[in-house]
Amino acid sequence: MTGVTRPVTRHADPLLGVSTPTLPDSDLKARHRRMWASGDYPSMVETWLLPLGSRLVEASGIRAGQRVLDVAAGTGNASIPAAQRGADVTCSDLTPELLEVASARAAAAGVDLTLAVADAEQLPFEDGAFDVVISAIGAMFAPYHQAAADELVRVCAPGGTIALLSWTPEGQIGSLFKMMGPFAPPPPPGATPPPRWGDEAHVRELFGDRLDFQTVRRELLEATAFEQPHDFAAHFKARYGPAIVARGNAVQQGREAEFDAAFDAFCDDWNRGTADRARFELEYLLAVGTRA
Repeated sequence: MTGVTRPVTRHADPLLGVSTPTLPDSDLKARHRRMWASGDYPSMVETWLLPLGSRLVEASGIRAGQRVLDVAAGTGNASIPAAQRGADVTCSDLTPELLEVASARAAAAGVDLTLAVADAEQLPFEDGAFDVVISAIGAMFAPYHQAAADELVRVCAPGGTIALLSWTPEGQIGSLFKMMGPFAPPPPPGATPPPRWGDEAHVRELFGDRLDFQTVRRELLEATAFEQPHDFAAHFKARYGPAIVARGNAVQQGREAEFDAAFDAFCDDWNRGTADRARFELEYLLAVGTRA
């Protein structure tokens, strides 16, 4: 992995968002690396998340020759289409296992990526190092929202572009986190839910006058890969790290049947198709602005 390192003193929990850390930084990082490496997140990307990367790249207007940083890039869902436009792309993520998948996917697509293990709240890059900084449902899981926003601004060159795609609190994935909350391990005091990044007022407050937004709008991702509504629940419980952690905690409490029933009911409520052909509409916020 590549990337310029620099000393940092901030602490962060890559999933939950805390104002005051309650565990040593290294413990928090290790715990959440394990979570995102569990299950099979790459297969989720391939099954129904793939369109999001190209949508973000299109909205950000990435051009050939630009220096692009993809923050919390996962398997390179946005990094690869950015590189296909001729950009010089650094694909960064907290979880090395996901970057290994990104590397293989880039090779299969015939593009080059610079890979960097990096925390969104303490990015190992110089000030103003990138022309475009993007994140597709990635930076939203940074716990200290202000710290993450500050880092996105810091590494973006003045006049450059910052483009984010985040699940909304009111949409299906935001509501999924609310449903799983009572079953999940308790978050640290002061935790902020990741879907707050999908709230326009919150994002504008995070960046203030440092970012001149040209685009802030809500859009939908349609998911039709699941034959029946409960197949969506089974897919998440087997592949999605946060769902795996929440169910594991429910098992320890003897509440696994309750968790499974709640998840199935959730999928029935959010199904916009039929009982035999499920269709889900997942809302996200697209926010694109110019760095002052």
